[in-house]
Amino acid sequence: MKKWDGKSRGTLLGYRIFVFFLKNFGVRSAYGVLYFVAAYYFLFLKESNRAIFYYFHNRLGFTKVKAKISVYKNYLVFGKTIIDKTAISSGQRNQFSYEFDGIENLQRMMAGGKGGVLISAHIGNFEIAERFFSEIDFNYQIHIVTTDQEHSHIKEYLESLADRPKTTKFIYIKDDMSHIFEISEALSKNGIVCFTGDRYFEGSKFMEEEFLGKSAKFPAGPFQIASRLKVPVAFVYVMKEPKLHYHLFARIANAKHRDSQALLKAYTENLEQMLARYPLQWFNYFDFWDDLE
Repeated sequence: MKKWDGKSRGTLLGYRIFVFFLKNFGVRSAYGVLYFVAAYYFLFLKESNRAIFYYFHNRLGFTKVKAKISVYKNYLVFGKTIIDKTAISSGQRNQFSYEFDGIENLQRMMAGGKGGVLISAHIGNFEIAERFFSEIDFNYQIHIVTTDQEHSHIKEYLESLADRPKTTKFIYIKDDMSHIFEISEALSKNGIVCFTGDRYFEGSKFMEEEFLGKSAKFPAGPFQIASRLKVPVAFVYVMKEPKLHYHLFARIANAKHRDSQALLKAYTENLEQMLARYPLQWFNYFDFWDDLE
């Protein structure tokens, strides 16, 4: 079964349909479209179905029936996070409520003046975190390190809608490793550097750690870079709650300097805790554990 290819799922037409409903009928009406979209995914996307069914059945221990139902529910929740992200980016932020758990950890982390590294995952809706930071006087320059290679026409369309804060910049991973210098420069100015730590490309460096009862591969970059820099590191997730509510979690990573394996282990343990609470919000639709033929 194929691995992650660096491209985000979705088509330009699909995004345009969601935006049409958002602008004309509101967030909840756009949610209504998802029942048909999720049904299509559930019926026809065999590879992603196998991958997410494996997660529920083999890794979380759900029965086959519960796992099947959870696959459909997972697509629904995933679609809702995309709609929410688009709505918030296009000026409908006030339709949502939110709460923080551990924001004092981030404030204390940044008070040191060395900058900080945030590591998240493809769970929940981390991309909207920046929208909430500004409302609690957390106005630091945010640099998002990305390997995302999704089609440029989708990116351009979403950027045209976005009311993106000026405090956000992107650092793109390059073959010549120049992104390392960009990361160092960002931290030297007391900025925040954000990684996702759960996806790697075939052929790129990786590390292995037990995750949900089985060894899995993770990108080496975020953990090696974060462990070698003398800056604080935190795990941050933004999880979707019922209705239009979000919950941000921030936990300081406790690992020795230059011990990237210990940092990865702390990350996987924290990620397991989040998924125990929000099992439907795992959005990796590929053979994550190398266990599918």
